[in-house]
Amino acid sequence: MKINQFYVPLLSVFLLLSSCKENHANAQQTGNDGSVETDNPNSNYKPAFKGQTRIKAVKTATPYTVEIINKDLGRPWGIINLPDGRFLITDKNGFMNVVSKDGKQVSKVDGFPKVDSKGQGGMLDVALDPDFQTNNIIYFSFSEPFGKGNLTSVAKGKLSADLKNISGIKVIFRAEPSYDGDKHYGSRLAFDKEGYLFVSTGERSDKVTRVYAQKTDNYLGKIIKITKDGMPAPGNPFIGKQGYKPEIYAYGVRNPQGLAIDPNGNLWDVEMGPRGGDEINLIQPGKNYGWGDVTYGIEYSGDKVGQGITQRQGTEQPVYYWDPVISPSGITFYTGSIDEWKGNLIIGCLSGEHIDRIVMKDNKVVGEERLLADQKERFRDVLNGIDGNLYAVTDSGKLYRISRK
Repeated sequence: MKINQFYVPLLSVFLLLSSCKENHANAQQTGNDGSVETDNPNSNYKPAFKGQTRIKAVKTATPYTVEIINKDLGRPWGIINLPDGRFLITDKNGFMNVVSKDGKQVSKVDGFPKVDSKGQGGMLDVALDPDFQTNNIIYFSFSEPFGKGNLTSVAKGKLSADLKNISGIKVIFRAEPSYDGDKHYGSRLAFDKEGYLFVSTGERSDKVTRVYAQKTDNYLGKIIKITKDGMPAPGNPFIGKQGYKPEIYAYGVRNPQGLAIDPNGNLWDVEMGPRGGDEINLIQPGKNYGWGDVTYGIEYSGDKVGQGITQRQGTEQPVYYWDPVISPSGITFYTGSIDEWKGNLIIGCLSGEHIDRIVMKDNKVVGEERLLADQKERFRDVLNGIDGNLYAVTDSGKLYRISRK
């Protein structure tokens, strides 16, 4: 027993010392082209315009501190702030956690519907109702067992005053058709300033479902815009148009795990390509973003995707793409206390194992930096904390705080 009592304090000291680092320890490598990408691309495709890929590297000058404030959060997927500064964090196993501002206290929220947590499924994203402070309502996306398979669903419900339970749950949107698979749910949520909800949906990965991204009579591979009750948002581009689901805002996307609105009110997604072809897209109403016909990536087998084309009339070009991939997931436009990051697009990266910082000017990418690459973590989601700090959750269950020193 004495051995255990002696061991635990030593371990705590080690974790504390190893979890606090300054940015000068995170030097990034740069390739011969001056970008942060040092590996060869998977294909010989050429960008449609200068600066569409492998933009020049930038380096943060402001000293900042990196801390792990919780290392045992299970399987987190989405993170948001509650009005009092605490965190609401989803867990893929089918529930949410309320985490204190310092990361030390964790309490479980129960009462959610059943999720299909195989593969990439489970409890996914979460968003507060714009009127949360008066109604305690949250919105959440999850992979719902449905029909002969599962699908991306969005539901809403009311949190109890003690934040231990949710009640009055109502599914307001289902990305039909259902499919017996375990990949590409998409599933980020973002409210605009008018109180309408954007939802990203994946095309479910397999070739048999890939074609749905280009079809408009279904909800796979789409950006959806709905009311708080799940109705098509007024002004949606395809309302009343034959052959189009009225909830569709844009289509032709692959697996968009990042969705955010910039300070000017523009909607952006990031989505995963196959081998190469991860994208940043400026999402505009009624536009087609090309997937399964147009991509800068190739099949995992090495074959071309479709006809192997990167441009086609009637489809939008990505503002930026990566090859090789970084597997972008949750995103945010930074508003915190590090001045040189303000307005930058911050991206949690999975296979890339870093946080990507994208500098933009006039909706074009002008610089890229890879942060926290030394941590070797799959960053699933990022958050602008209401305290001015940047937060991130990882697939290994850690909660990071990045603060100005």
